Amino acid sequence: MTAQHNTAAELPLIGDFSTAGPVLTGARIGVVTFPGTLDDRDAARAVRLAGGEAVALWHAEADGAKALSSLDAVIIPGGFSYGDYLRAGAIARFAPLMDAIIAAAGGGLPVLGICNGFQILTESHLLPGSMIKNEHLKFLCTDQVLRVENNTTAWTRDFAAGEEITVPLKNQDGQYVADEKTLDELEGEGRVAFRYVGVNPNGSRRDIAGITNAAGNVVGLMPHPEHAVEPGFGPDSPAGMRLGTDGLGVFTSVLASLAGGAGHTAGTTAGGSK
Repeated sequence: MTAQHNTAAELPLIGDFSTAGPVLTGARIGVVTFPGTLDDRDAARAVRLAGGEAVALWHAEADGAKALSSLDAVIIPGGFSYGDYLRAGAIARFAPLMDAIIAAAGGGLPVLGICNGFQILTESHLLPGSMIKNEHLKFLCTDQVLRVENNTTAWTRDFAAGEEITVPLKNQDGQYVADEKTLDELEGEGRVAFRYVGVNPNGSRRDIAGITNAAGNVVGLMPHPEHAVEPGFGPDSPAGMRLGTDGLGVFTSVLASLAGGAGHTAGTTAGGSK
């Protein structure tokens, strides 16, 4: 894979605070849209800012294997797929494209599930456990501190182990639950990818904010890294109001994994700050 600069024009949301770097030629990241998905365009923009090419995927794709054949990774973004009827992610799990994603993930394709995407991954049994209503039974939207517990996955390698990052969180079905045996296995195998710091916003067991499969190619988390990728639009940071870009490291991580790069630099994120 070689690097080239992305010259594609894109209308800024309000002002252009883009810090996009070189595009990794050949790194094509699919972003799935279901009925009710809200954050697909945000995820696609995060991919482009990280240096990849975002490819739109429709949930009802008739030939899912063909749709995925030219892609290097897939993101299942946040929202309320199918209105979250029955359970969050329960119907989306049976979308035609999901069968292909489940098979490809088993073959090593990097897959990231964010918020509703995390819920879909648990419903698909690509990740263990389940997501239920927040223990306070209210929708929550806040900036949340996370600790990167595992920086060896395809989606976390650009962080330092134990690094604390701040990204937005917004959910009403954000409480991660699993039986004690599963929780012990996740802890013992180092498969807790992210953990809430300072406050547990939704009652998730053991402060778990995100987990990975054993192979490290499938990661799910409840907070939204795609909303912390551009100065001027992210959380507050030591550099100033709305300047936080800690979430960008999630998207540069998968590009580094695909390129076979050297991985994370201790103490820094892809955005250049800790």
